[in-house]
Order: sequence, then structure tokens, then C-alpha cells
Amino acid sequence: MTENTGSNLGVLGKKSPRRSGAERVVNAPLPTVYGKFQAVGYLDHDRGDEQVALVYGEIGSENVLVRLHSECLTGDAFGSRHCECGDQLEAAMRAVVAEGSGIVVYLRGHEGRGIGLLAKLRAMALQAEGLDTVEANLALGLPVDARDYGVAAEILRDLGVRSVRLMSNNPRKREALVLHGVQVAEQVPLLIEPCESNITYLRTKRERMDHHLPHLDAVAHGS
Repeated sequence: MTENTGSNLGVLGKKSPRRSGAERVVNAPLPTVYGKFQAVGYLDHDRGDEQVALVYGEIGSENVLVRLHSECLTGDAFGSRHCECGDQLEAAMRAVVAEGSGIVVYLRGHEGRGIGLLAKLRAMALQAEGLDTVEANLALGLPVDARDYGVAAEILRDLGVRSVRLMSNNPRKREALVLHGVQVAEQVPLLIEPCESNITYLRTKRERMDHHLPHLDAVAHGS
């Protein structure tokens, strides 16, 4: 199917309607250090983002082990210790391989909880001066969390998934999936051992954003 653009005219001389939602574009094998995935590529016509779901094994429709992973260039690609994102992505990929099947939806456009890369770096600079991650976003006049999970729900439905076991510590992800019609049978913790560079960030996520991070209790007064 040829994608319609604003300049394309229909047979009656009218503009063709703009497409919306997530369109599956390609399915390609993706061997990784964790195992052999299928990379299913989507185009989000609403936001213009290119998205990918990494599918491992033969997935069913119920209780599928799933990670919705927000894009984080600094953590995922550069190994930043400011956050735990890169470690969470690795842990999620290992988990679905150990499970025998599952999906990691990699959500582009979610950089910095949806504020973008440069804004995230500005927020990180403010955090280096003493603000926490919430205060830094607000100081820049930006939302604390601008992410939307509608496209993730669309991708899961396209893959035939009706209910998930969601690997996340963030209650908002669960609420968003349910709101968009995907049931969450279980929320599976994805806890990463904190380090000196990210302990304050993680505490802020627990105390101000309601992330479920009980493992921080062991280091709450020791760092």
C-alpha cells in the first residue's frame, strides 16, 4: 500500500485521508547477544515516530511477558549510570529469552520521559547542580512525564496480545495499557541494583513518581 501524503489527490480531486495509528511495515530476524529475536517495525502515523517490537519465540495472546521500554540514548547506547535504563533493557531481553517467549516494545519519542534528548540533557545539568529529576523538568517549564503509551497498546494488539505480564516498576505504564484496552495480568518488578550515580534519581522516582522500588530500602540510609 502506498502511503498517502497531503499532496496526493484522489480520483475525485480531493485529498486522500491522512492515515492514523501504528502501521506494521517490516518483520526481520534480529540475532542478538541474548538470543534471536524478530524485529517488527512500525510507523506511528500520529507522531511520525518509527517504532520496533522485539519478539522472541512463539507468543500467545494471554499473559505474554512484555517490556515497554522508553528510548534512552544515554542509558541504552552510552551506558550512562545516571539512570538504570540500559540495565533494564538488558534485563528485559534476558528475561523474555529465559521465559522462552515475550516482547520488548522499544518506544521511540520517549527520550527523557517524552521531553526529548536536548531537554533531557538540560535537565541532567540542573540535576548536577542539585535539583532532582522532577524539579529539573519543572524548572525548564516541561512536564514531569510526557509519555503516551497508546502506540504501544496498538502494537501489542497488532501482535495478537490481549493480556500481558508487564515488566515495569512504574504504575503509570500499567494504568495506560489498561486504559488503551490491554489487560495487565501481573506487574513484574524489574529491579536494578543502584549505584552511587543513580541512587538519588531512583529515590526520586520512588518518592515523587510512585515507582515500586522496594530494594532501595537496603541502601536508603547507607549512601
